[in-house]
Amino acid sequence: MDPQVLQRIISRIGESGLGAPLILAAMLSMMVLPLPAWALDILFTFNIALAMVILLVTVYARRPLDFSVFPTVLLIATLMRLALNVASTRVVLLEGHTGTAAAGKVIQSFGEFVVGGNYAVGLVVFGILVIINFIVVTKGAGRVSEVSARFTLDAMPGKQMAIDADLNSGVITQEEARKRREEISSEADFYGSMDGASKFVRGDAIAGILILFINVLGGLTIGMVQHDLSLEAAAHNYTLLTIGDGLVAQIPSLVLSTATAIIITRVSNDQDMGGQILSQLFQNPKVLYITALIIGSLGLVPGMPNLVFLSLAALAGGAGYLIEKERKVVEQRLAAEAVEEAPVETPEAKELGWDDVGNVDMIGLEVGYRLIPLVDKAQGGQLMARIKGVRRKLSQELGFLIQPVHIRDNLDLNPNAYRITLMGVPIGEGEVYPDKELAINPGKVFGELDGIKTKDPSFGLDAVWIDPSQRDQAQTLGYTAVDASTVVATHLSQVLQEHAYELLGHDEVQHLLDNLAVQSPKLVENLVPKMLSLGTVLKVMQNLLREGIPIRDVRTIAESLAEQAGKSQDPGILTGNVREALSRSIVQKINGLANDLPLIAMDPGLEQILQQSVQGGESGGFGLEPGLAERLQQSITDVAHQQEMSGEPAILVTTPEIRPWLSRWLRSVVKGLHVLSYNEIPDNKQVRVVATVGSTEPQPA
Repeated sequence: MDPQVLQRIISRIGESGLGAPLILAAMLSMMVLPLPAWALDILFTFNIALAMVILLVTVYARRPLDFSVFPTVLLIATLMRLALNVASTRVVLLEGHTGTAAAGKVIQSFGEFVVGGNYAVGLVVFGILVIINFIVVTKGAGRVSEVSARFTLDAMPGKQMAIDADLNSGVITQEEARKRREEISSEADFYGSMDGASKFVRGDAIAGILILFINVLGGLTIGMVQHDLSLEAAAHNYTLLTIGDGLVAQIPSLVLSTATAIIITRVSNDQDMGGQILSQLFQNPKVLYITALIIGSLGLVPGMPNLVFLSLAALAGGAGYLIEKERKVVEQRLAAEAVEEAPVETPEAKELGWDDVGNVDMIGLEVGYRLIPLVDKAQGGQLMARIKGVRRKLSQELGFLIQPVHIRDNLDLNPNAYRITLMGVPIGEGEVYPDKELAINPGKVFGELDGIKTKDPSFGLDAVWIDPSQRDQAQTLGYTAVDASTVVATHLSQVLQEHAYELLGHDEVQHLLDNLAVQSPKLVENLVPKMLSLGTVLKVMQNLLREGIPIRDVRTIAESLAEQAGKSQDPGILTGNVREALSRSIVQKINGLANDLPLIAMDPGLEQILQQSVQGGESGGFGLEPGLAERLQQSITDVAHQQEMSGEPAILVTTPEIRPWLSRWLRSVVKGLHVLSYNEIPDNKQVRVVATVGSTEPQPA
């Protein structure tokens, strides 16, 4: 048959969903219907071939998840072999009195040729195979399955938080994060299934022993009682048939047990097992040299098989020499590629000019000399790629292009320190260890880690610098483990988000308006400069960014400004109007798609006092008595903390007139507090007042 035709037939059977039912029907038929000897030969041969195919797939799989269907295949193969045992047992007991060929050529060959026709030798060989399978391979594989399943499940929370950390730092996209989460879930399901599948293999080994004894005793009884055979003839026929049946079933069982042990002891790596063994076992020629020396020394001892030992020593030494020679060639080639001849230029004295006056970097990152490998791609540094991911993520979230980050070394810093600058002014710094990983305590962990205790530079959480070998242990205990590049990138992302309004300038706003003009030319033409100056639009957008509101929806912002420009030119008033236009997106960012909106209200009397205390315009502020201001601040802090503990956002609602001043006053004091005006609450939201703050303590609603 044409291989392509056969492949199409198999593909159609798989697509129709009839594969598994056909296999189950075949297994039931083997258990119930008597099979002729030639059918047993075909099925036993197929069973051995199937076991070899499964073993080779596990060997060449690059990762355990590449053969994620293995537990199901293992169950089906085990049931098929047991069904074959039932079918062969029926034939052996019914036809065994006719001779050793009663159950087919395969069983006869294993019973006569493999063990030389001596059933005593056959029993010994079968016993050894059972011991190897049951005591060594199956028991070890079962233990590894249990441990792998337990540690995989324990490490899931830490791995999930590591994915969230990479996503927040811009290292990966939403799609990549989704794929990694699915892979973690599939990995947990796989090892959990393998823990149960190993029990099938163990039960199969036990069943093989019991079937052997049942067949021998049953055959002797049937041969001597029903067919009047002598004890010697009955023992010869039935014991050889039983041993042949046991061997032809035990060998595929041993192969599948080996496949199970291989796949659960594999380490996930983008390389097949053969490549891993060669690259790790023979990567150091010194190992082969020492082996050759020891084997050669044994070969010189009188009485030893000198030729064999000396030949093997010469082979090991030659292999070591070839590997070392190849490594030197590769190193020389890489060194030659890395060397770049830079032209030597003789500096010429010239007059100073404006080109000699350096510009201040908008965003800068200074690193100590030990952190240089993090930014050097030639040394495997990943920080440049991480920073590019941070810029891409922030540009998409905030709505404007984040300027490039200028990185340079600073010998005045500590070797492991870094500093983030904005317009040449430091706004953040920290210390990392390139050869270690940071295990961050998210709030609930189940043990302590040995390492250098510190604080996460981004959010101030307790953390420990650990060796990379402790990563799995840290994730199992509930820590979030990230490398040094991710720590720096996350800190940079958090700092740039806080200072996003300082990164937006006239050029960026002009680019936004130019892009909007492609879709709405009349809107932009009438807005700038006819109604508002570019500086006023910039000030409004900076006010939005200062309060954590993205400016992606440039059309809505421009339409709101065009509508209100005839009434006021004050950036503060215009910002309030734009916030009302963006109210739906503001509330959605704070509270998601929930219809229920929890709010913290203010006492009407206090609200009136605050409104009267507002002093003149944008540059004004509150004129509150210090005691009242302190009590109000403490009340809002307590309620915001209660909201955080209950898993809800802290949203303070007040009048539009005092909202800007309250927001500016409480922004740096109460972390996570959102201040909205009554006009910014969408009509489709159901309001729920959770507390009321006044001049005394907050009162529950």
